[in-house]
Amino acid sequence: MSALALSVVLSFVSAVAYAGGAIVQEQVALSSSGAQQYAPLRRPGWWAAVGLNGLGAVLHVVALAYGPLSLVQPLGALTIVFALPMAALFVGRRAGATAWRGALMATLGLAGLLALVGASGAQSLDGSQRVAAAVGTVAAVVTLMVAARAVHRHPAVRSILLATASGVAFGMSSVFTKTVAVDWTGGVSAADLPSLAVIGVLATAGMLLSQASYRGAGLAAPLATLTVVNPVVAAAVGITMFGETFRYGTTGTALALSCGVVAAGGLILLTTERLAREHEAAAGAVTADTGAVPVAADEPAVAKAVGRQADDPAELLLAELTVPEDVTLPVTVPAAAAGPDAADPAAVPLMPYAPFYGGPYVPVPAPDRHLARVRS
Repeated sequence: MSALALSVVLSFVSAVAYAGGAIVQEQVALSSSGAQQYAPLRRPGWWAAVGLNGLGAVLHVVALAYGPLSLVQPLGALTIVFALPMAALFVGRRAGATAWRGALMATLGLAGLLALVGASGAQSLDGSQRVAAAVGTVAAVVTLMVAARAVHRHPAVRSILLATASGVAFGMSSVFTKTVAVDWTGGVSAADLPSLAVIGVLATAGMLLSQASYRGAGLAAPLATLTVVNPVVAAAVGITMFGETFRYGTTGTALALSCGVVAAGGLILLTTERLAREHEAAAGAVTADTGAVPVAADEPAVAKAVGRQADDPAELLLAELTVPEDVTLPVTVPAAAAGPDAADPAAVPLMPYAPFYGGPYVPVPAPDRHLARVRS
C-alpha cells in the first residue's frame, strides 16, 4: 500500500473513531445529571469516549505523517457524515432530512475551504505570539461559556456556543502542537514546556466543553459545529501567523469565501432543525400538563377557547359555561288585571334567558303593585 493510500485509510478510521466517541459522549450526557455535564468521571462510557477520541487523534497525526495536509485535513470533516448513520444504527437516533442536508453542506463547505489553503514552509511562533494566542484563546473560550450560561433556557443555542468554544480550544491546541513540532526539528528544548502545558489545558477544555455541548441538544448540531470550527480556527491562525495563503490567488480566495458560506449555511440548518424539535417537544409537554386537546378548525368555538386558554382559570370557566337558547320563562298575568279587554295569557310574549354581562340572566317575577280592593 502506498503512503498516500495509507493516509487516506487512516483518515477514514480516524473519522470513524471520532464519530464513535461523539455518539458515546452524547449518550453519557443524556443519562448524566446537571452537575456531571462536563466531566462524569465515574461513568465508564465517559472514559470509553475519551479513548475513542484519543485513538482518532493518534490516527490523524499518523495520517498527516504519510499524506499531505491538504488531503488529510478535509477528510477529517467526514466525522459528521459517519456519525449520523452510526447513531441511527447503534442508538436508534435517526436524523431528519434537514439535519442530513445541513451536515452535508457543512462537510462539503469545510472540505472545499481546507483544500484551497496553500501549504507554506515550516514556521513557528515566537514568545510574544504564543502569549497573545494563549490569552486570546482563553478570553474567547470564557466569553463563549458565559454566553452559553446566559442562554441556558435554549438548549440548542447553548449547545452551539459550547461546541464553538470546544472547536476554538481544539483548533488552538493544534496550532501549538504544530509550533512545538517545528521547534523539535532542531532538538527538544525545555523552553517548550509552557507550550506543552497550553496544549494539555486546551485539549482538556475542548474535551469537557464538547461533552457539555451534547446535553439536551442531540448529536448533529454540536458535532457539526465542532467539526467545522476546529479546522477553520487552525486555518485562520495559519493564514494570519504562519503566512499560509489560499491557492489560485483571487479566484481561490473567492472560492474559499463561498465554501465558508456553504459551511455556515449547513450549521444554520442543523441549528434550526434542532430548535424546531425543541418547539414541538415544548408544545407537547404543555398539552400533556394542561390536558388540552388540539382542536380542528370546524369544531365549536367553546372547544377552541378551551384549547387556546387552557392555562387561564377565568377563560376555562367562561368556556365551559353554556347558555341555552330555547329555554323560556312564562310570565303570569295577574287575575285582577284580567278583563274583557285583557290580552290572552297565551299571547303574552315569553321572557327568555338572556346573557347579561357574560353570564346567564334569569328574570325574577316582580310582585303586583296593584292590589284589588275588598268591598264589605
